[in-house]
Amino acid sequence: MHTIVLATHKGGSGKSTLAVGLALAAMEAGHVVRLIETCQLGTLSHWQGRRADAEKLVEPVYAAGDIAPRLAAIEDEGVTLAIVDTAAAGAATTSAIRLADLCLIPARPSIADIEATALTLRELRAANAPFAFVLNQTPIRGQRISTAAGTLGGSALDIPDVVAQPFIAMRNDHQDALRAGLAVSEYAPESKAAEEIRGLWNWIEERLGLAVVAGREEAASDLPIVSISGIQAPAEAARFI
Repeated sequence: MHTIVLATHKGGSGKSTLAVGLALAAMEAGHVVRLIETCQLGTLSHWQGRRADAEKLVEPVYAAGDIAPRLAAIEDEGVTLAIVDTAAAGAATTSAIRLADLCLIPARPSIADIEATALTLRELRAANAPFAFVLNQTPIRGQRISTAAGTLGGSALDIPDVVAQPFIAMRNDHQDALRAGLAVSEYAPESKAAEEIRGLWNWIEERLGLAVVAGREEAASDLPIVSISGIQAPAEAARFI
């Protein structure tokens, strides 16, 4: 089983919405997925409650010490992918980061979000956790997007492909889907929003070297995972607002 953790110290970055979208995109690709909710705001639990008789995907696990045992238990149940939605900070978030095969750091193309990544990177560095940025809730087009991407993936980090592709644009379908208890690929499967989420999942799948073969998960050993041991968090974000 692989574990993906969405983590950032900045609230409102869209962690929960991304977690839902990626979970259903991974299920479409053949993975057996569980969403682990460590944020006590309960966004994922409320979403699950709106899904009526749909299969239960969300498991609230709020105590830091319960996360590792729960991940081990769901792996024994046949889950191949766990996606953990974290709070902005706290012991549970730290515990999840230490257990991650890949941490995704959502960031909107704003100075506040870019600056907030420094705190998250410091925690990732302490855990030597593999990571990538996800540019989220971007305008449909504009210079701000490329500037933010350049800042996040700049030479100070010296890590190739550290900004995931594609960027996820601000589209109403994401919030409309969440309100309906659906993922965007269920709510509007032919939409641009669904296309972007599937594209992001494909990027993650390639990054982790995952394949689903005959109902089981295999990892390609020749695809490197980049960690951040020795990498310094950016001292100051670029000023592009």
